[in-house]
Amino acid sequence: MTRDILIVDDSPLNLKLCQTVLEVEGYHVRLAHDAEETFSAIDQARPDLILMDIGLPGMDGLEITRRLKAREDTGDVPIVAVTGFAMKGDEERMLAAGCDGYLPKPLDIARLIAVVKDHLDGRT
Repeated sequence: MTRDILIVDDSPLNLKLCQTVLEVEGYHVRLAHDAEETFSAIDQARPDLILMDIGLPGMDGLEITRRLKAREDTGDVPIVAVTGFAMKGDEERMLAAGCDGYLPKPLDIARLIAVVKDHLDGRT
């Protein structure tokens, strides 16, 4: 069974990089650029994992995460925060918002793959 990953990022370059890497690994990847596209994509099909950029235009990734974690249909979907602006205390804020993990930018490809696999292990 192919696992479905939703990548939320406003950077076309980051989206393409993650999409390419994860598709080579055998995942089905969908993309969203902002909150509206994120909720629309999730309403169409529940992903197995979400990679969530924190610095999005409009509603930020932490608020999207809080809303998704509060929903009955998506509360258990693992969400991994992705950000290039991590400062002291940010990881705690991400976890408090409901993120299940964290990846710093620029992304390390091997770590990206490892984190995705770790969060999907045991989920069918």
